[in-house]
Amino acid sequence: MRFMLLMIPKGYESAAPGTLPDAKAVESMMKFNDSLAKAGVLLALDGLHPPSMGARVSFPAGKAIVTYGSHPEAKEVIGGYWMIQVKSKEEAIVWASRCPASENEVIEVRQVQEMSDFPCDVQKVIGDISLGPQ
Repeated sequence: MRFMLLMIPKGYESAAPGTLPDAKAVESMMKFNDSLAKAGVLLALDGLHPPSMGARVSFPAGKAIVTYGSHPEAKEVIGGYWMIQVKSKEEAIVWASRCPASENEVIEVRQVQEMSDFPCDVQKVIGDISLGPQ
């Protein structure tokens, strides 16, 4: 089973462009990342720049509207993620619990939808979509 561990740092929704963690925080996080890799459960990971450097695309009345920069109305934003492959949600929670997060951070554990989760008619539609060269 694949799970995404989503890092949600409180206050990151209003962080200034270019805001980065300090070296000590990065060092402890790299040790955690290394333990995921050595255990063979890590599939991918990345940290994300603050929303002030991004954009949101919304679709009122079906029309795409782009909003650039900070989104102070957002209560929580993602600061980074890990994609892991483990045997259960409980195991994913154990890994999330080992993260050297600060009291200002929350990790949300979400299972990734697999093809087998969908009924046959939906699997056919998904199977008909080409993602291009792999």
